[in-house]
Formats: sequence, structure tokens, C-alpha cells
Amino acid sequence: MSSPTVVTFATGSTSGEGVVTHVERTPEGVVVVVDETPFHPVDHTWPDQPGDAGTLTVDGSSVAVVEAVMAAVSDDGTFAVGADIPVKRGAEGWTWLVGHRLTGDAPAALVPGVAARLDVDADRRAGLSRGHTACHLASLALDLAVADLWRKDPGADALGTPDFEGRANQTSRIHADGAVDEYRLGKSLRRAGFDTETFASTLADREQRINAQLEAWVESAAASRVETEGPTIVDRRRWHCELPEGEAVILCGGTHAHSLDEFVAIRVALDLSDPQLLVMTTTATPGA
Repeated sequence: MSSPTVVTFATGSTSGEGVVTHVERTPEGVVVVVDETPFHPVDHTWPDQPGDAGTLTVDGSSVAVVEAVMAAVSDDGTFAVGADIPVKRGAEGWTWLVGHRLTGDAPAALVPGVAARLDVDADRRAGLSRGHTACHLASLALDLAVADLWRKDPGADALGTPDFEGRANQTSRIHADGAVDEYRLGKSLRRAGFDTETFASTLADREQRINAQLEAWVESAAASRVETEGPTIVDRRRWHCELPEGEAVILCGGTHAHSLDEFVAIRVALDLSDPQLLVMTTTATPGA
């Protein structure tokens, strides 16, 4: 395991072959590492997109992969998975890997050095990819809808709009064809120059603006893609979307739709039941 795992999910791949490099038995189940995989893993530091599920096959025997996860091994041989990894991705002294968490025990043939076939649940991947693209679009539309509420410059988002998303987002959870994002509207945001009182009093109007913008973007059928700086799990990846206002580029490790023509609609609902916490629920309607 001297090299990071090579990954192919950025191109949309959902199947491939690799060589098993490690089999680890953990309290949550067996975790298998291969040298190359199409599986997208859930990130252990920002777990917005769930890991892929599917199957792993060796010597004609298949076993279910319940979820792909991040794994890492230190230079002194310490193997860690998911939340147990004590450092951020890319930290020196660690080799970064994709682990495949199995349901049940590993087949007897599943040992280091054996060839394996890997097949991702393509329907689940597609739903998560649409959910992730919709999540980014909703965030960009939210930034546009509240741009007039800044009294100071908070920095710019991928379209050059004041970056409410970057300033206020505290959690993001993506699911098939949707997402839920939470934004903290506390004292620090007000000190940064955001008018939370006007936002609260015009919430319905802001929601309408977001949905109108999303409708226009879906109608544009803009191209969407992921570009990567290299083939391994530690190489940076960026989402590109060629929107009418310009190309949006966001640093992102997830998977995405190939075009906005995969959507019939994307809509959001804004909830400010807690005056200190905005909850934005994004729902995507996929095409046939």
C-alpha cells in the first residue's frame, strides 16, 4: 500500500478491475482496499456525499459493498478508516486509500494480490450525482438571491457573487436527487456585514428568486463535468458548470451530473424556524 488508490469515478465510471492490496477486519465490518477503483468514498472530514455501494467480485464470488469509505495507512503501519483517521486528507506521513466496507465476512479467496472486479450501484450513483450538482446550483442561486444584503465584502463565489455559502454554511448533506444545507445566521455573520433582519423579513421573496434562477439554469441544459489534477484519491478535483452567467468552477471531491438536461426541475425550500439557523432543502426532479 505504498501508493494512493487510483480512482476513476470522476469520469463517471461505475465498473472496473483492480488488485486487492489489503483486507482489514474492523468492528464495523471487513474493509477491502484495491489499487484502483470506480467507487467514490465518503469523505471523513466533510461527509456531504455518501460513499458508493455495489459489489466486489473475486474468483467468481461476489460480496456486497455497503459503502466506500476513506482509509489511510501511516508510514509506521497504522491503518485507519473513516472518522478514525486522525489527520486531514493529504497529510504527510500517510498514504490515502479507498476502502470498500463489506456486508458480512470476506470470501476466502479475498486476499492481498488477488484480482477483483468492482461494480458500483449505477442508479444510486446517478441519484447522488444529481443531488450533488443540484446542491451546488442551489448554493450559487442562494448567493445571488441575497447579494444585496451585504454591507461589507465577504469574498466571491464561483460566479463572482458575494459568498454567503462560504461564510455561513455549517453542514451539507447530499442524498439521491437532493440535499439539506444549514447556514448559521449568528453574530459573526452580522459582524461580517450581512443584514440578517432584512433577510428574515423577505424570506419568501428570496426563496422565489432562488427557484426562478434554478429554473433558468435547468432550461439552459448547461454542461457539467469534473476535472481532476491527477488519477489518485488525493489529487484535487473541480466541478465545472457552463452556466449562462459564466463557467462556475468549485473545488469538489464528489460526483456530478453530466448536464443540466438530466433535470426536469430543481427547487429549494427555505426554513428559518430558528432565527439563528437557515435550513435550505433542495429537491431535484430527474428527467425520464
